[in-house]
Amino acid sequence: MSRARAEQTSTGNALLVMVGLGMLFLLFTAFLGVMKTHAGPIYGEANMLYTALIFYGGASALYMGFGVTGIERYVKFASLSTALGFAANTAAAAHRWYMAGHPPFSTLYEMLLSFVWTVAALTLIAERRYKVKIIGSVTMPLAVVSVILMQLLPSEVRPLVPALQSTWLHVHVTLAMLAYAACAVSFALAMMFLIQDDMKTESFQALTALGMVAVYAGMMLRFRAGGFAVVAWDPTQNSEAFLSRGVRLFVTIPDLGWLFLLVLLATITPLVLYVLGRVKQDGTFFDHANKAMFVSILLQAVALAAFILRSQNGAYASPDADGAFPTALAASPFLLSGMLGGIFAGLLYLLLLWRREGLQKMLPPASNLDQITYKTICIAFPLLTLMIAVGAYWANQTWGSYWSWDPKETWAAITWLVYAGYLHMRVTRGWKGRRAAYFAILGFAVVIFTFFGVTYLLPGLHAYA
Repeated sequence: MSRARAEQTSTGNALLVMVGLGMLFLLFTAFLGVMKTHAGPIYGEANMLYTALIFYGGASALYMGFGVTGIERYVKFASLSTALGFAANTAAAAHRWYMAGHPPFSTLYEMLLSFVWTVAALTLIAERRYKVKIIGSVTMPLAVVSVILMQLLPSEVRPLVPALQSTWLHVHVTLAMLAYAACAVSFALAMMFLIQDDMKTESFQALTALGMVAVYAGMMLRFRAGGFAVVAWDPTQNSEAFLSRGVRLFVTIPDLGWLFLLVLLATITPLVLYVLGRVKQDGTFFDHANKAMFVSILLQAVALAAFILRSQNGAYASPDADGAFPTALAASPFLLSGMLGGIFAGLLYLLLLWRREGLQKMLPPASNLDQITYKTICIAFPLLTLMIAVGAYWANQTWGSYWSWDPKETWAAITWLVYAGYLHMRVTRGWKGRRAAYFAILGFAVVIFTFFGVTYLLPGLHAYA
């Protein structure tokens, strides 16, 4: 027994050393880069945000390490890394506030800065107060993807457009970011509940595969005769290239579309095998589905690498204009974040597949998780309500109408209705357990589309956000 404990301690120390050395190396490299280029003060926004990314990444690795091994020390250091990332995130937000002269709420970049800050804060609260030690394995990868996305979004401090020059901006977006972060935490808690409530592992596999299929099916909208269409980049303006006002210039990367089609088929395969297993009541199909899931994650990693290599600083032809036009990752931030999100989701599923019993032992009882999820949504819902009410009042002052059926307004109302449905069914019908967890997961899916999808796909009066 002592030998096994000694081996576990040795393994635990090895991972801690590897993660710690990796973080120190990245921080030291960044420090040398700042010293060499004199790129602003060390405490500047960009440097602090990069520091936060390193700490959040280290925390993600340690939380997952805890999930794999159950070694308690990982949670202690993961929590410390999260707290240090939160401190750096706070410094970045404060510096942005100082430089812009207003709270960081006016652009998608600034809202993400506030969103990640709130997610980190709620992660620490959920972990320390409610003892949900594994929650960071979901929320920290979300923070990492969000910060990477921020690196690709325009971050220049610009004067506020007239519509945003109002105190109500600060109130409205503060409420939105607090609400959305609470929804993110409720999603993580609902997933933890389903694990503790003995939901079948193959059902998690189907949900994960369905999410991956959604990502790559959406990307197939850019399929062009075997190529893949991306927005061109204007290096002189450091922004997306436009054919005319509001019309983006697309270029086609040859053959990349075939690779994404292959990945789509790979993500569909485990879903098909799951359905066959359920229909035929044959568990061997589930085993094959898990193998197919592993292959799809590998192919997604290959596709991500190919996309980065060919999109960054490339030049390709456009069907709408003559000549070759440059590309950059900054022109396709949502595509990149979708691919990263799919890979993270797959890795979390593999963690569940390999460590199901161990994860259940690490989690609080299912009834506690259900109650904490409910309390979190009880915080999110009033914030969503106030956000919509303040937004309507502000819209009337700015545009002369309380409601314009703008896409962002419409989807904010849909988000509100989903969470209102959750609370209504819980209070009046006594819905608890899995049905309530499904509602919480659906609500966060709608939040993601409202926050990112509407901004990118359905621009309207909120196009600046």
